[in-house]
Amino acid sequence: MSTMATFRFGQHIVKSSAVFLKTELSFALVNRKPVVPGHVLVCPLRVVERFRDLRPDEVADLFMTTQKIADVIEKHFQASSLTIAIQDGPEAGQTVKHVHVHVLPRKAGDFDKNDSIYDELQKHDRENEDVPSKWRSEEEMAKEATELHSLFN
Repeated sequence: MSTMATFRFGQHIVKSSAVFLKTELSFALVNRKPVVPGHVLVCPLRVVERFRDLRPDEVADLFMTTQKIADVIEKHFQASSLTIAIQDGPEAGQTVKHVHVHVLPRKAGDFDKNDSIYDELQKHDRENEDVPSKWRSEEEMAKEATELHSLFN
């Protein structure tokens, strides 16, 4: 994907094998604990904790990249809708100190209550529930990233 072997994602290091798209100012990666199939993250390359601290060019690139990815993800995962969310600050559920946009393909009936997706996102990001046994393997993540990368070429 890139000449870089890894990407910084807040306090985490992400292998480039999990990254499926990189722009001048952003990157997109598959999720190690997806809430729904196709749940991906879009992040600025520069590690910035809060949305308000992004430069205008980073905001533009982040959202243009998110829009492009969202369109492809919705079609690829045969969804009929999307949840696009940013948890900005600890009280909003943000635990990774790096702005990131969640893109989640949605289908009818994927949750009993439609807004339960937000409860799942809160659980998803809690560090005390962040146990490696619940993570996908690097191989699984790399396989999905390769598949998604091919959709953007």
